Amino acid sequence: MKTELHCHTNISDGSYSFEQLAEAALKEDIRVLAVTNHDTTQGLALMAEQGGSLGLEIIPAIEISACDRERKTKVHILGYFIEPGHPALERLCAPMIAKRHETSRLMVERLAEAGYRITWDQVQRYALGGTGVYKQHIMHALIDEGYAVSIYGELYKKLFAKGQNGEAGIAHIPLEYLHARDAIDAILQAGGVPVLAHPGQYGNFDYIRDLVGMGLQGIEVWHPLHDQEDEERAKEYARRYDLVMTGGSDFHGFYGEKEVLLGSKDPGLACVDELRKRKIHA
Repeated sequence: MKTELHCHTNISDGSYSFEQLAEAALKEDIRVLAVTNHDTTQGLALMAEQGGSLGLEIIPAIEISACDRERKTKVHILGYFIEPGHPALERLCAPMIAKRHETSRLMVERLAEAGYRITWDQVQRYALGGTGVYKQHIMHALIDEGYAVSIYGELYKKLFAKGQNGEAGIAHIPLEYLHARDAIDAILQAGGVPVLAHPGQYGNFDYIRDLVGMGLQGIEVWHPLHDQEDEERAKEYARRYDLVMTGGSDFHGFYGEKEVLLGSKDPGLACVDELRKRKIHA
């Protein structure tokens, strides 16, 4: 029996519906699943109900898009065993969702002006039923129009890259992320356990001491974008600061940055038990 503690549905930037995700989980013998959609708890209560009927335990969770403003790097914070719809999460994340959606509209506008044959209405259809449009939805439209063959390829880099010396992609529009401190605080207020997501991906190791001071309780050790060195560093920080070691495939379906198998980064049931203990203690 496997556990999967990091995956996304089409409510945020995954390509799978919850029903498709649950079916894939059962095929992989996953029985504990945390759905960690970005900046929203939408649908979690219904997922828990549907999952229960299938013999699948759904951990109510979230992944908040935050940042380290001093180092100017992204810092994603996972929250486990949160209360869905908690006011602290809603107040923090609702403006972020709205900003991301509007930023995506401006990106599409720029691309259309540059001659790419896509429209805002077309792109929104890919995000139907979710919280808004992500870059993956824009790329999906570009793929269907014949401009690319994959989400994260040369065209993605060309259009959305920050660039250097002022040579940013034509669709690069900076999005101001939430402060990591606010993300951790909201998760704690919602009764959850805050965990640092994939620190190796964004180079967050130097920030962990500060995050622990803010209330961080765990660190994602096993992740598809972590190499062995990242895993060892994450384990060392976990031991140093008494953090729960978690892991997950960060599954996005077709929209994933890397092709991964759901449940391929299983941290084990002992990890789930430790997260529960931290929630009770808190």
